[in-house]
Amino acid sequence: MNLALVTPYYFPSVRGNSITVQRIESGLRDQGLTVQVFSLDQHGAEAILAGLRRLDPDVVHAFHATAAGPLALQAARGLGIPAVITLTGTDVNLDLFDPARRPVVLEVLEAVQAIVVFHEAIRDKLVREVPTLRPRVHVIGQTVQCDEKVYDLRAKLDLHPRDFVCFQPAGIRRVKDIPFVIPPLTAMQRRHPQLKYVLAGPVIEPEEGERVKAMLRDLPWAFCLGALSHEEICAILPSVDVVINSSLSEGGMSNAVLEAMSKAVPVLASDIEGNRSVIVDGQDGFLFGSEAEFLAKVERLLGNPALRDAIGRRAMQKIAAHFPLEAEIGGHLRLYQSLAGGKGT
Repeated sequence: MNLALVTPYYFPSVRGNSITVQRIESGLRDQGLTVQVFSLDQHGAEAILAGLRRLDPDVVHAFHATAAGPLALQAARGLGIPAVITLTGTDVNLDLFDPARRPVVLEVLEAVQAIVVFHEAIRDKLVREVPTLRPRVHVIGQTVQCDEKVYDLRAKLDLHPRDFVCFQPAGIRRVKDIPFVIPPLTAMQRRHPQLKYVLAGPVIEPEEGERVKAMLRDLPWAFCLGALSHEEICAILPSVDVVINSSLSEGGMSNAVLEAMSKAVPVLASDIEGNRSVIVDGQDGFLFGSEAEFLAKVERLLGNPALRDAIGRRAMQKIAAHFPLEAEIGGHLRLYQSLAGGKGT
């Protein structure tokens, strides 16, 4: 089977879509599929369409309905092959409800042969909005592939072994709501000088990048590492004390959250449906819905190493037991096989 994946971003980008596509691509190749990735951040639309015509795949699978969906749909119609769309976050949480972008999202969703979502909560949101889509929606949960590269964070930043490091791996854009965490951490750092904050991720929205940079400028205990490779992010995780996710929305399970949990690092995440789908508050991570709750839970983690160890251990066990790579790859493979007979119809 020949498969084409169309994505807004791909390696060396470390954005969520890129990490997800790389993981799925690798797993499918291991199953014997011929897989070619077409990325909109590396090639123009016409070049991608020409490449798809040359490949003549059995199925074309796009990630993000707004960004990659229209191009994949155009190719599928021209080649007479089935199209799959994965809803990855802003397309289902924002664009579907934006009057300017909603028509594009609906056109794609109503035309493709299958829609993949990462969790039942996203399926239910979509079906409430567009009930006719239900028969074509498939829930295929995300999983983790987090290979490490040598990166000694504490040595690089000259941190003390007893420093309490809050790590936020996130591309800098409004939906990640990074500015939310800086004022409460600043207040806490006055009481706990061992607290350190480390942000790692590329600037995706320049205006938001300037806002975050300005907020961090006079904070000697806060560090912004910029864009790192996925392997470097994975290498940093075991050396930090908590991973923060302050996103306003997720398309399912955040790769950063899953990866931290897989490395036994406690996660403190915003109380949104994507994070609730993987974290049970107080059991294998913590959720917050307000600044006061965020502060209280950071302080609780900071003052209780045994709690951090217990939360991290339960998180790692959960990922190992319930988020195997084989399930994600097997779910996609079965979906493609069910659709491939439609080629040429």
